[in-house]
Amino acid sequence: MLAVAYEHGFSTWYLFGQLVHGQALALLTKADEGITEIKTAIDSLEGIGYVTPGWVYSCLAFAFLAAKQPEQGLQITAKALKVVANTGDAGAKPELHRLHGELLLMGDSTKTAEGERSFRAAVDVARNQCAKSDELRATTSLARLLASNGRRDEAHSMLAEIYNWFTEGFDTADLKNAKALLEELAT
Repeated sequence: MLAVAYEHGFSTWYLFGQLVHGQALALLTKADEGITEIKTAIDSLEGIGYVTPGWVYSCLAFAFLAAKQPEQGLQITAKALKVVANTGDAGAKPELHRLHGELLLMGDSTKTAEGERSFRAAVDVARNQCAKSDELRATTSLARLLASNGRRDEAHSMLAEIYNWFTEGFDTADLKNAKALLEELAT
């Protein structure tokens, strides 16, 4: 995408490519590089008057999570959740709530109640949107938290329910993670 957009002078598409590339860098343990690339793309988009949607902020929040920088990530999720509330851009809302919970717990592992609220908000929003992949990711995060607090049966039950909804895609990272957690909870 980056090469084609650059070759043809599609500057906005090039910036979108930078966002995705930055997130890929974060996944590949190059989170600091990813953060820089995502921030550059956001600044450039805002510089041309683009109204930044929630999914763009979720890319940056994810990169901060990967970089183990919870304070900066929490600032981004808080800002993004305000933006989506004001604009009605609800597509990224479940992932923003989930990332907020993960960042909260990374910053302070004693904030389990706040983390649980964020994960439950993510699950509820995803269910209302019929966004099953978002629901699976949020439920996996919630189940992991519940299990760590001695609520293994509750965690297994809720995760099994959403996992069993899926009929394909079992080679994806989200379903692999959910299955591994289900197996861990079953023992």
